[in-house]
Amino acid sequence: MGGDGGHRPVVIVGPTASGKSALALELVRRARPRPDIAGPTELVSVDSMQVYRGMDIGTAKPSAAEQAEVRHHLIDLVEPAERFTVVDYATAFEAAMADIAGRDAVPLLVGGTGLYLRAVIDGLTPPPEFADIAAELEAEAVAISDAAAVGEGCSLGEGTAASQRAGDGHASGTAELHRRLAEMDPLAASRMEPTNLRRIVRALSVCIGTGKSFSSYGPGLQTYPDVAFRLVGIETDRDTLDERIADRYRCQIEHGFLEEVRQLMDMSLSRTAAQALGYKELRAHLAGEHTLDEALETAIARTRRFARRQARWFARDPRITWIPHGSVSTMADEVAQLET
Repeated sequence: MGGDGGHRPVVIVGPTASGKSALALELVRRARPRPDIAGPTELVSVDSMQVYRGMDIGTAKPSAAEQAEVRHHLIDLVEPAERFTVVDYATAFEAAMADIAGRDAVPLLVGGTGLYLRAVIDGLTPPPEFADIAAELEAEAVAISDAAAVGEGCSLGEGTAASQRAGDGHASGTAELHRRLAEMDPLAASRMEPTNLRRIVRALSVCIGTGKSFSSYGPGLQTYPDVAFRLVGIETDRDTLDERIADRYRCQIEHGFLEEVRQLMDMSLSRTAAQALGYKELRAHLAGEHTLDEALETAIARTRRFARRQARWFARDPRITWIPHGSVSTMADEVAQLET
């Protein structure tokens, strides 16, 4: 899995709930007795939500026992109220890799945040941030959606309008910003989900702030150079993944996810942390906007959509060797075969 034998460090990727973390832990355990490993293998998280302290259960962060067994890097870096970007991650990653190398240890990367991974293994430089412009665009999206909801309330009844407003996540405003992005940068608009407000705002703010198209910064995302890592993806059929996502939410609730979210209710979360899967929906439940069942149903549906986007992202990378989802032991055997 790296070291003196000429093996490239492994990166385990795939959509959420596909079993990445369990596989990574098994690979670390198997690596311990191997003579070709220079030192211990340590896990490096590639997850944009595991960087937040106190957001443990909902982000499927490794347990205290797992962290005691295996050294983990790039989790619990900042408070949920703090802003954290891909640039911050790249800086932290560089420091972690230096720390690992300084102890003759071997890194094993694991996670599903594709942009973070591309930034660190391919050395991509993201466009500059324009927080003020982004905030104005988000406020505009909310205002457009609220105005549309009021209009619908006049013709459809307030209950229907309120229901649509709660369920669409500012759909009218998001659609308008996506239309504007399509005018300024058709290529960027075509590459993103028209309902993904965060990505649309990011691209549009760069267009406005720099006077250049957002897509002009991204040629690197369309190329896949050779890297010093072996990329391994877990291929999971849709039905299995859908079931695993629902099962994981049920398990997380049983293990205190709702109480974890309750502890965050009085905190002003960063824009990214506030959108974390499950947290957003449970915060709405605790605020009295939905029943717990409704919140979980919404969270499960949103997570399934997110998993499909992850799968599409990774499917574009020809460097990834895919292994079928199965038992942890079977998947670890598959990875071992890749290294022989």
